[in-house]
Amino acid sequence: METVQAIKQRFEIIGNDPKLNRAIEKAIQVAPTDISVLVTGESGVGKESIPKIIHALSHRKHGKYIAVNCGAIPEGTIDSELFGHEKGAFTGATSTREGYFEVADGGTIFLDEVGELPLTTQVRLLRVLENGEFIKVGSSQVQKTNVRIVAATNVNMFDAIEKGKFREDLYYRLSTVEITLPALRERKEDIHLLFRKFSSDFAHKYKMPPIKLDDDAVNLLQKYRWGGNIRQLRNVAEQISVLETKRDISLNTLNGYLPQEGSNLPAVVREKKPESDFSTEREILYKVLFDMKNDLNDLKKLTMELMQNGNTSKVQETNQGLIQRIYGQQDVSHRDFEDLPRTEVYAPQKQNRAEPVVEQHHDDDDYDDDGHYLYADTVEEEETLRLDEKEIELIKKALERNKGKRKAAADELGISERTLYRKIKQFDL
Repeated sequence: METVQAIKQRFEIIGNDPKLNRAIEKAIQVAPTDISVLVTGESGVGKESIPKIIHALSHRKHGKYIAVNCGAIPEGTIDSELFGHEKGAFTGATSTREGYFEVADGGTIFLDEVGELPLTTQVRLLRVLENGEFIKVGSSQVQKTNVRIVAATNVNMFDAIEKGKFREDLYYRLSTVEITLPALRERKEDIHLLFRKFSSDFAHKYKMPPIKLDDDAVNLLQKYRWGGNIRQLRNVAEQISVLETKRDISLNTLNGYLPQEGSNLPAVVREKKPESDFSTEREILYKVLFDMKNDLNDLKKLTMELMQNGNTSKVQETNQGLIQRIYGQQDVSHRDFEDLPRTEVYAPQKQNRAEPVVEQHHDDDDYDDDGHYLYADTVEEEETLRLDEKEIELIKKALERNKGKRKAAADELGISERTLYRKIKQFDL
């Protein structure tokens, strides 16, 4: 069995962090077996090195090694990529195609970003892990494959399982052994080593002297958070190597290449997103509509009392709370009612009424010396006050006057054509 130091030299892994060494040790130990391995860690920590180590030290090292980025393949074609398809299975399938699991038979498949797999593909993958069987897209024939699966992800798998984005049974099949690589900010002593390695590589690549950091720059390098991990560190080393004419890099120079905290760079937000406020807006709308309905009913009640009782002072006194709730807290005086024309019923101008307002016309003989309307002398006891009967009567008259034209009749009644159509069906006119 090879040592950790030998593996580092063979695969050009830089660093002496205990967590990194432990991850490499676990890879060396599981390599001779066929158990599935799940590599976890943030994006940019170098997870792709672990499956290469496992494949190189296994009995499958002479077989094929295929790395698949699951997040880069469209959902509609990923089943075809992994398991193949038959000719005519879908539009554009002009020939039979072998999938990665068929091509890599006897070797190793590295499924990078496995957390991005669609749920339907996860079911197919689970079958491969359990009994080595798969079916091509558009085929009914079961095929066998003998592959070693190493997967990697940078997402929290337990959160994905809880949200229903990843199957729990597949997670436990993939993570028989889990290897976690530490973030670069957790390997402070390795940061400068990596930077020097990258600087040397770029100096050789671009045929120029390597850059060097002073002590203050090294301290800044080690204290920086490195959200992009090794990938970000490599990019910074390449930028400085190419753009700086001086080979000695100071603190201020290095600081100019490091994005400051609070900048507008994209960031992974792990907090729970606030739920949509659509439900709250809907509840508010329902409440407004409910209040409008109550106000309309109260207006009907108040209007009916005014029609039945000529004593406006008594109506105002007995319904003071109702009047204030409808029209606000301003004083509604007796004058407000008495100054209205005798042929109208007091109602707000913008009030949309489901039923047309019936105007009552009276002769001058219907009033006493004080100007009060004599209801007892003019309203017959058997006269009906049912609104539906009045509506029917008015609708019939409007239709007759407009020769059956519903739009014209609706305009005359002051209602929409749709409401008139509903009333006609309701009363079977």
